Amino acid sequence: MYRYFIQPQLNKFTNSLVGYEMLIRKYDDEHWRLPQNFAAIPVDEQIGLLKKTAHRIGLKVGSISFNLNRRQFIDPHMEEALIDVQREIFPVKLIIEVTEEESDQLVPEDKLLMSAKRYTASGVQLSLDDVGSGCNTYEHIKLLLPYANEIKFAMQNFRNANLEFKIVEQLRFWKKIANQYHIRLVVEGTETAKEDQLLDDLNLPYRQGYFYGKPHLVKLE
Repeated sequence: MYRYFIQPQLNKFTNSLVGYEMLIRKYDDEHWRLPQNFAAIPVDEQIGLLKKTAHRIGLKVGSISFNLNRRQFIDPHMEEALIDVQREIFPVKLIIEVTEEESDQLVPEDKLLMSAKRYTASGVQLSLDDVGSGCNTYEHIKLLLPYANEIKFAMQNFRNANLEFKIVEQLRFWKKIANQYHIRLVVEGTETAKEDQLLDDLNLPYRQGYFYGKPHLVKLE
């Protein structure tokens, strides 16, 4: 059985809840776990569950975020289904968070751009996830930036790689990119009051992380 957990996203400076990121989990051996293979979950099952969850929480927020890797992003069935979701949940905004996996390196750039154009023309917003981590360098994602509404910076990726000393420098760089393209910069993985204060000092309003709220199950019944 699959269900979505949701984690709040907020604007710290206006003290407002702006959206939820939806995180799919599988109930297995009496525990909720990350699925081993997201691509193996049937598209229709994901979309049906997405719609039910969105209708359950949609009136509370302005947006919901849904993760896709690049291969899923260009899948025609997924594309058609998500555009239909956006029509159904309007005026709530559907945001696709485009993630990165090693196999995504084989996804042709022209197909990425075509899908990005179709999504944005249909009112679906795009978010580029984990910027500055792994292969998500500026050079690697810049072709999608003109179609993006936000970029997300994950502090936990730098902590896990023992690269905390790079966080401030990277945040300043990606804030500059966000300003250049007139898009949001969302900082996720915020876990402590010290990190919260750091983001205050850098004048970065959009936040997500355990410090503000852990993912929790949406009950559909």
